Amino acid sequence: MIPIGDDNGTRLRTPFVTWALIAANVLVFVFFQGFGTDERAVMSYSMVPQEIFSGRDVVTQPQTFIDRSTGERYSVPGLGETPVFVYLTIFISMFMHGGFAHIAGNMLFLSVFGDNVEDRLGHVRFLLFYLLAGLIAAAAHLLVCLLTGDGMLTPTLGASGAISGVMGAYLRLFPGNRVRVLVFNIIPTTVSAVVAIGFWFLFQLVNGLGYLGGSRADGVAYAAHIGGFIYGFARIRRWAPPRRRRAQYFIY
Repeated sequence: MIPIGDDNGTRLRTPFVTWALIAANVLVFVFFQGFGTDERAVMSYSMVPQEIFSGRDVVTQPQTFIDRSTGERYSVPGLGETPVFVYLTIFISMFMHGGFAHIAGNMLFLSVFGDNVEDRLGHVRFLLFYLLAGLIAAAAHLLVCLLTGDGMLTPTLGASGAISGVMGAYLRLFPGNRVRVLVFNIIPTTVSAVVAIGFWFLFQLVNGLGYLGGSRADGVAYAAHIGGFIYGFARIRRWAPPRRRRAQYFIY
């Protein structure tokens, strides 16, 4: 179920911050990551759990693996030198993506759900909320890595954690909004935000619990999605100012 639009009938503000965040992500992907082809940027500026816990940069050598089923050899680049303070990679990685499908999906979700949340919070509060949701999402992923001992040297990147926080906030603020979606990626229909976002969160939860239960990982940081979403849903009321009322007047 892919969201492609929603009800913006009550929106009063132009979503400048949402547009700016989309532009920033695209610019980083195009110019900094070379349309996702620059592996050195990914291996140097992504968030690496071991670096965050130790506070020190970790550099590893490229490795070659053999696929047991096909016998094919493939190489995995090692972690590169990080020329900035390693803790800054938590924020830098929030604007990096692993490929066209990754950034396209994230920016689609941000464009659909971000504008209404920005309208409710205001520009500055929305930006701060977005960044903090991304930070909370990263913390959730780091916690799971620490508890499981898995993925400590695996680079993590993407805006999904912050956008998950926006989706949690949207569900809390606009549960009755109508969202246009593609069912099975091809059938257009309209459902409530509870259905659209609820199905998405259920998918994250099932896969996240499956990973904790020992299922094979698919390269998705589900803990970050879940952590960001829960934060956004639980804390958005603290961020939202009192609801604005339209001016009322009589015509005579």
